[in-house]
Amino acid sequence: MADPFLTRQADEQRGSERATYLQCEAFLEFEWLDHAFGTRHSGWLSAHPAVTLRQIHSDRVHTANGLADRQCEGDALVTDQIGQRIGVRTADCVPLLIADPVTRAVAAVHAGWRGTAASISEKAVSRMAQEFGSNPAHLHVAIGPAIRVCCYEVGPEVVAELAPFFPEWTTDPHNALPAHRNVDLVEANRRTLTRSGVPASRIYDGGYCTMCDAELFHSFRRDPHDPGRMVSSIVRNR
Repeated sequence: MADPFLTRQADEQRGSERATYLQCEAFLEFEWLDHAFGTRHSGWLSAHPAVTLRQIHSDRVHTANGLADRQCEGDALVTDQIGQRIGVRTADCVPLLIADPVTRAVAAVHAGWRGTAASISEKAVSRMAQEFGSNPAHLHVAIGPAIRVCCYEVGPEVVAELAPFFPEWTTDPHNALPAHRNVDLVEANRRTLTRSGVPASRIYDGGYCTMCDAELFHSFRRDPHDPGRMVSSIVRNR
């Protein structure tokens, strides 16, 4: 399968290198939309400020219209306002950008394991339907760089919380779940989105692992004392 993402370089220089960010190729078909998944080399995004939240690993979704940056606590933003750039900050958690080509509403979602367990991506889709009349069948979702199953080993608390997303983990209800296992947060969100009515063919994932690629991405698990954050943002331009 071809990589559905493109690596971009901004016009601005950062030190001796050009700032690097990622874009979903399918989203580039929408002329009314701009978006970017930041990397550790994306300081240029500060010149394109987005409204973000004070992220708390929750299932709270806010409408961004009229909000100042970090005004509210939560982990997902939605808007249909022209020129209102919204974003999330991540360093292993899953960033999702959602676009509705019919209503031109957009969303930015931060999905850590707690938010994933609470189905925050589904709640963002529901909020878009409530606020803007979005039909989940019309939505397109881009999944950005995140820690992948290859690197995300978790303990019993997380295993128990995410087990409902992976019924294949055990076919015998009398068998106890393992105390530790590697978990695929991206797949859990993908299943949540398809359950919400988003077509699987409109969910795009480049497969980037923040833990594996230290050159391109920040990772909290790899560098817990100085992880940095990457901003993923989306805006309706017209």
